[in-house]
Amino acid sequence: MTWSSEPAVVALGGGHGLAASLVALRRLTSDLTAVVTVADNGGSSGRLREEFGVLPPGDLRMALAALCGDDRWGQTWARVLQHRFESEGEMDGHAVGNLLIVALWQLLGDHVAGLDWVGGLLGARGRVLPMAISPIDITARVRGARPDAPDEVTVVRGQVDVATTPGSVLEVSLEPSDPKACPEATHAIGEADWIVLGPGSWYSSVIPHLLVPDLREALATTPGKVVVTLNLETQPGETDGYTPEDHLTVLHRTAPDLRIHAVVADPASVPDVGSLEAMVAGLGARLVLDDVALAGAPGQHDPEKLARAYARVTGAN
Repeated sequence: MTWSSEPAVVALGGGHGLAASLVALRRLTSDLTAVVTVADNGGSSGRLREEFGVLPPGDLRMALAALCGDDRWGQTWARVLQHRFESEGEMDGHAVGNLLIVALWQLLGDHVAGLDWVGGLLGARGRVLPMAISPIDITARVRGARPDAPDEVTVVRGQVDVATTPGSVLEVSLEPSDPKACPEATHAIGEADWIVLGPGSWYSSVIPHLLVPDLREALATTPGKVVVTLNLETQPGETDGYTPEDHLTVLHRTAPDLRIHAVVADPASVPDVGSLEAMVAGLGARLVLDDVALAGAPGQHDPEKLARAYARVTGAN
């Protein structure tokens, strides 16, 4: 199942959601670019970011692993990249891939070149780019972050805290507010035939791309067609209680000039199909309902099913 010719596809996001899209899309095309959030401030990534002043490598590592092939070479390197050390010392929790990426950044002095070298080593089916050339922090206005003050609105800072807040996220912003986008990322979007946004943590992995001025302009002006992939479940704190329509409302409110071609959703995750169809039509897009859930793994997309859904959207044969 591939396109008759290899179109350029760009997928934006971070974490497990972006990884699922990449595993699906690499089955359809090899002209694939991942544009990844760089706001992680926790775990191995946060420690390396703080110690060396580099971009957090974790989401970039996951994207590279997702682009590894299904053969023995690809899957072996994917496991190596994702392997975490376990010890009682300072290496505990560090992922091998994070260390490899940071080592190449230090040797080459260039984030993009370092990622390209890792991709070449892995035989990655595609390219991985950061959405910005310097680390970013996410801040959020949150209602009810403190259980004893359910109506109080406070500011929560950092991707980890935003993603795990017990309150309800009202809106997010970036620090700095106008980070410089990765030039190779904006170029890829401008040259893309298809752009895939989501799935992923809505406020901490998906929306941040629309808050980087140059990246948002590239998305708004690209001749490529934009596909939005909705999540299978809500995320406590970030989107607790949200409907699929609420997710699209946040997206449209953040970037009203973004032209959407299609919205992919799993029917089991859509409480009111008629309402979602009406909203998607109002955005000038078409709704593609498909079973894309991984059996026995709530909230996770099945790459094979997702590949079939993307093929329906884009006309792959």
